[in-house]
Amino acid sequence: MKVTTAREAKNRFGQLLDSAQRAPVSITKNGRVVSVMLSVEQYQRLRGAAWDRLARVMDAMSTEATSKGLTEKTLEALLADES
Repeated sequence: MKVTTAREAKNRFGQLLDSAQRAPVSITKNGRVVSVMLSVEQYQRLRGAAWDRLARVMDAMSTEATSKGLTEKTLEALLADES
């Protein structure tokens, strides 16, 4: 991954945009990474993967809860309990 300083990013923003279309670019400030610039396609791919993983986890939790006897009525009671 290409690394650039915040100052370089500011001064060469157009070049940074072009670079980020090919591969993510880390931006550092005071010697530590503070941001990563990437193409919209890469962002959407990452975002889609995260949503897919969340859906799989939720499905697995639902299956496990159902197998252990959790019903919608029980869940409503648990959520309504304010103690």
